[in-house]
Amino acid sequence: MADRLANSYYAATANRVRRPLAAQGELDCDVVVVGGGFTGVAGALACAEKGFNVILLEAEAIGFGASGRNGGQLIPGLRWGMRDIHAEFGAERARAIFDVAWSARDRVWRRIARHGIDCDLKPGHLEAAYKPAHLAAMRAEAEFLAREYGHVTSVVEANEMARHINGGNYHGGVFDPQGGHFHPLNYALGLAEAAEAAGVRIFEQSRVIALEEKGMVEVRTGSARIHARHALIATDAWTSEIAPTLGRFTIPIMNYNVATAPLADPRALLPSDAAVADSRFVLNYFRLSADGRLLFGGGEKYGQRPPTDIAGFVRRHIVQVFPQLADTPIDYAWGGAVSVSMNRLPHIGRTGSLFYAHGFSGHGALVSTLAGEVVADALAGTAASFDVMASLPARPFPGGKCLRQPLATLGLIWFALRDRL
Repeated sequence: MADRLANSYYAATANRVRRPLAAQGELDCDVVVVGGGFTGVAGALACAEKGFNVILLEAEAIGFGASGRNGGQLIPGLRWGMRDIHAEFGAERARAIFDVAWSARDRVWRRIARHGIDCDLKPGHLEAAYKPAHLAAMRAEAEFLAREYGHVTSVVEANEMARHINGGNYHGGVFDPQGGHFHPLNYALGLAEAAEAAGVRIFEQSRVIALEEKGMVEVRTGSARIHARHALIATDAWTSEIAPTLGRFTIPIMNYNVATAPLADPRALLPSDAAVADSRFVLNYFRLSADGRLLFGGGEKYGQRPPTDIAGFVRRHIVQVFPQLADTPIDYAWGGAVSVSMNRLPHIGRTGSLFYAHGFSGHGALVSTLAGEVVADALAGTAASFDVMASLPARPFPGGKCLRQPLATLGLIWFALRDRL
């Protein structure tokens, strides 16, 4: 992982060093998966378990994109709260969405246990209220989740926050014991190892340069041509490069993360070892690593050129929460792109022989595994869960190829400004 943004703690502490094999020649399979992140690898593994002959193509290396660079925060559910989902879709459809979307947590935990994936899995996630009004909304959501769906969380009052975090001056929050955090790259690599054991042929350094669907699917790389009955497009932020029509439904946003040097007393910052994400529009999210570092993500940029000094860019956000870390060394600093949909719900579906899943909007560490698995279910003839996820509303960003990103950026800047005001 030699690109400029991959000076990551995850790459430095990966359990496995893969020997990439590029696709060569004419190849045939039942399902070709494009993308080697959580969605693609989980989908390939699930398809192989159902008896399909599967090829996975990754332009760089397994976990090279957001799946191997994200904050490692495991947050049950979707970006919409269940109160909003219930109000928008009604009780019956909301229950179906809850049953499928919230199953993502158990799917990931089961995968880790089944395949013995060593990825520093820890329980507990705290959403911290940046404003008093945010806590009121969190309280109402927690009560609704418990009453209507039996999903029990704990409201943490402002004077109780020191049980979880010493910093930030937050107005309270909600602790979800079903959430958690993990080492995302080691999870992706563990899934890939399980997929290969199940018979998946994984080809890295195999960038797709053309994809055509005419009943059957033909995919071309620089050195191979793959023929398949079906394809799963799992390229998230880079979907527009191979499927421009699908790419209109998301825009890429750059996020940046750092890992401090190991701390003398990490639990002084986060006593419960829960992952934390606050409720700002441009949120801060942070947690402890297995070796006692603070892993912190803060700030985002709407262009794809990274800051000259990523560590300095993120440190400004760290000291707002933990001013005592102003002089703490930062050992690793990296970034990457996540795809954001217009309404922050994932865009999952199919057109002909092509299946797709993207637009997880920064909330995909759990839902992306679900997405890959429900595509496999649909291919095997059990489409109920896939249909629920595919029924989520989606519309493309306005502005066409040239104006889509600038118009979306103006909207994002406005919402970020409202937080500051």
